[in-house]
Amino acid sequence: MKYDVTVIGSGPGGYVAAIRCAQLGLKTAIIEKYSVLGGTCLNVGCIPSKALLDSSEHFHNAAHTFKEHGIELENLQVNLEQMITRKSGVIKSNNDGIAYLMKKNKVDVYNGLGSFVNKNTIKITGQDGTEQQIETDKTIIATGSKPVNLPFLPVDKNRIITSTEALTLKEVPKHLIVIGGGVIGLELGSVYARLGAKVSVVEYTDAIIPTMDRALGKELQRVLKKTLGFEFFFGHKVTGAQVEGEGVKVTAESPKGQEVTFEGDYCLVSVGRKPYTEGLGLENAGVQLGERGMIAVDDHLQTNVPGIYAIGDVVRGAMLAHKAEEEGVLVAEQIVGQKPHINYNLIPGVVYTWPEVAGVGFTEEQLKAQGVAYKTGSFPFKASGRAKASMDTDGFVKVLADAKTDEILGVHMIGPRAADMIAEAVVAMEFRASAEDIARMSHAHPTYTEAMKEACLAATENRAIHI
Repeated sequence: MKYDVTVIGSGPGGYVAAIRCAQLGLKTAIIEKYSVLGGTCLNVGCIPSKALLDSSEHFHNAAHTFKEHGIELENLQVNLEQMITRKSGVIKSNNDGIAYLMKKNKVDVYNGLGSFVNKNTIKITGQDGTEQQIETDKTIIATGSKPVNLPFLPVDKNRIITSTEALTLKEVPKHLIVIGGGVIGLELGSVYARLGAKVSVVEYTDAIIPTMDRALGKELQRVLKKTLGFEFFFGHKVTGAQVEGEGVKVTAESPKGQEVTFEGDYCLVSVGRKPYTEGLGLENAGVQLGERGMIAVDDHLQTNVPGIYAIGDVVRGAMLAHKAEEEGVLVAEQIVGQKPHINYNLIPGVVYTWPEVAGVGFTEEQLKAQGVAYKTGSFPFKASGRAKASMDTDGFVKVLADAKTDEILGVHMIGPRAADMIAEAVVAMEFRASAEDIARMSHAHPTYTEAMKEACLAATENRAIHI
């Protein structure tokens, strides 16, 4: 078979790229190593973790807030097996949905490991060892990433686990030790803390979610400690972990250089992810790798080999599903001669804890480092009528605007439905809105999004109405 475009990898970047290529009239194939489509995000990442986050949040609310709402329950219990079963159903529904989209858009699907024989020939090796080859004019590499494994933290997938195993535990941990205070560790830690686990976060830096605006991490730390009993150990360098019977012992070096020990029944290693390029045969096509094992690409996401592109987690930038999707569309449109663009500064980041955390644009720390004159306005959810009604008063919205032009430079929020509310900030900044532009737009009352308007009012000559 001969194709105009072949996509290797069916995660958010890959399947979106394939659909857009097909929409543009290109004969398209997609190759997926596993038996189902969707990649890490759909099968062992974004979607299943959100399913468990929602289930665990329902349980936590039933245990801690329903009585305040006038709902009386007795003998409340966790059925973890059913939670996992529901999560699996959500995954299958999405798997089926992507398979349908491939058929609808006439994208040929190949299951097996795709590897380059040369620039225009790709070999597909099935799980049963059978091989076939296809010819392609262009190729888009979208093979994603996998969890980082550290040599002194041997993952046994039983007691010392990654995010993948954390999604299928058969019991609620008594004490879950989370190594890494990033998004994955905090989200999965939240799932099991809500269900009754003690959670200890051991972090090498001095803050959680350190790449986001520092005010967000500080507030999230406070709330997780208050509502879920999280323990945080900052500045700790983990030196090892070993399984002892039905428990795990983690050793670390404290900020003062002392050896400390953490003992629990499970240890979640969530210290980041790395590009997944094994088995691709990049050398056969002459594709070069860049720093940290990423595939080197130019501003058009083309590798050093003309006609071979790479997107998503295997290239530079944030490892986010929606970033990969935008890149997939960009490459597809470039192939047919269009002139798309991506403003990487306006790709939002989200943490799906509760309260949710979201940010887009420059952080306050970045603006200070760049010497940019800015002003700030913030509004706490404790002053929001809608948040009071739902008992979700933790958090705030912070808006950063240019001191002279009033253009919004960054928006950072922690609070109820922040993951959805951040979209307003993205739209505003894409159209280069000023803080006053948003402040003068009507926001329905009572809604959480009024906090965005009030924060913009606060940034505009300190005009917030409700504080």
